Amino acid sequence: MKKIKLAITGCLGRMGKQLIKSSQNNKDFKIVCLTESGNISKKILGIEVEQNTINTFKKSNVIIDFTVPRCTLQVLKIASKLKKRVVIGTTGFSKKEEALIKKYSRKIPILKAGNMSLGVNLLMYLTEIASKSLGNNFLSKVYEVHHKHKKDYPSGTALMLGKGIADGKNKNFYSLFGKKYLNKRIFPYGKKINFNSIRRGSVIGEHEVKFSSGKEIVTLNHESFDRALYSEGALTASKWLMRKKPGLYSMRDLLNFK
Repeated sequence: MKKIKLAITGCLGRMGKQLIKSSQNNKDFKIVCLTESGNISKKILGIEVEQNTINTFKKSNVIIDFTVPRCTLQVLKIASKLKKRVVIGTTGFSKKEEALIKKYSRKIPILKAGNMSLGVNLLMYLTEIASKSLGNNFLSKVYEVHHKHKKDYPSGTALMLGKGIADGKNKNFYSLFGKKYLNKRIFPYGKKINFNSIRRGSVIGEHEVKFSSGKEIVTLNHESFDRALYSEGALTASKWLMRKKPGLYSMRDLLNFK
């Protein structure tokens, strides 16, 4: 089997570096291009770090993007012209940006996930089941912790879990989106889904969903201890995406959760 030619954007970021490391240890992939914003004169593994251009991505089969929304949309614009597959791990998209991603997916296969971990995607699935089973007598809220450098909040994973709650109730997520808090010791339940985000130290990721009836509390949670979880998940997603037609996919599709 031929190696999949891989492009990694944001190669100097935390996830970019981890993706390089994980792909080096995976015999199915060969890194053919690395990109970063700005004029950077640097080589990694003998590969010149370049900017996002048509020329840069031409030789790749699939692009993995863990950057910022503005950069992701730039990558998608180029990828749609070149008919390249894209795996998106970037978070913090606006409703308008989400619609643009969906538009691009009509031309190319895109797998987008707020979290590439098997455990987290299982947690989302269980959240949806719990929300459906517990019904409207239970209020819910989502708590997450990440390292101090993470800028967006709530995290993409927290939003995924919020959507799982809404899907379980067969309701639109945006209509159930409540208040978002930052670095609060305690935060309330509400008729809508409230979120609390903690930014501290070098925590890789903790997520917790709570359901309360006032008489009992049901808690679902997940902790990440190694960033390789996400890079290895992104590589699995890239390999899976090679067999897919244009469309917008998720880790749930990959894992075949019904």
